[in-house]
Amino acid sequence: MTRPTAEVAASGPARRPGTWRAVAVLVLAAVAALVPLVGPSVALRGTGEAAAPGVGGIALLRGVLFAALCVPAGELFVDRLGRRLPDPPPERPPSWTVFAAGAGFVAALGLASVVSTGNLVPRSLADIDVGGLYRSRDGRLALIEVNAFLLAGLCARSRRPATQVWPLAAVAVAEALRAHPAPEHDPLPGSGLTLVHLACATLWVGGLLHALRMLRRWRGREARAALLGLYARVAAVLLAAITATGVWSSLRRMPPDTVLDQLTTTAYGRTLLAKVILVAAVAVLALWARFRLRRAADPLTAYVPARAEVAVLGVVVAVSGLLTALPLPIRWT
Repeated sequence: MTRPTAEVAASGPARRPGTWRAVAVLVLAAVAALVPLVGPSVALRGTGEAAAPGVGGIALLRGVLFAALCVPAGELFVDRLGRRLPDPPPERPPSWTVFAAGAGFVAALGLASVVSTGNLVPRSLADIDVGGLYRSRDGRLALIEVNAFLLAGLCARSRRPATQVWPLAAVAVAEALRAHPAPEHDPLPGSGLTLVHLACATLWVGGLLHALRMLRRWRGREARAALLGLYARVAAVLLAAITATGVWSSLRRMPPDTVLDQLTTTAYGRTLLAKVILVAAVAVLALWARFRLRRAADPLTAYVPARAEVAVLGVVVAVSGLLTALPLPIRWT
């Protein structure tokens, strides 16, 4: 009964699911890379705004940095959730934390080189002023991120990989401070909002990715549905926090009476609008997965919308990297 019939065998070799998954991952990676590279020209078209030199490359590096922050944080988060299950299986998927730390280190190093030249793209090693990084606020924050990713990689290889939570937290704090420089009006509340927004988004994206990897490793185990349900409950809180801090941060940058205009007439507003639409699509997929967890005869059917959710979240990370590289919106008075 398990052998293919002659009719099926004659139709050709069966397609391997792993091949389709590999192709899908490559396509998603290509789309995520094209968003920051092509996005600036699309977002700036007709706005009259000027982008900083090398904005596409900077957006790509910052997207890689965000992704490198999500992967290890998500693994720590979901592993902790897994230990709360009554009888968790011992199997764990191979860790990606070392590779993520390496990618984050390279991205942070590239961003630091740009900061060292006065936010200009260096054309040679001679243009990079490493000593100058210590003399500016942005330079010191860039160095913190470089060293933090290096330390996170070393912690991941140590006997206590959970200690990498501290260098990862340092990266998040540095990013929150970098996004709100001292000359900005009330930078501390803005940095606090960005920190909460970034931390919750990191746990949501990285946690879902690792949860799906664990479900694949736990195939045939009863704990699969329990882990997915536990993650879904926490993800609902994370989504609420992301939405609240995102709206509040946007209103701080764009006063309420100018939001509708700037969403269509500025590059920042257009990219923010694209991000909002993508997050709304992710929320719909998350609700669909939650509905299947509660109502479907087989709760694991929620795996399908969850896979689509993590794919769209990958594009959201790329758009977030682009958003940080574009000119800030005009604060009309």
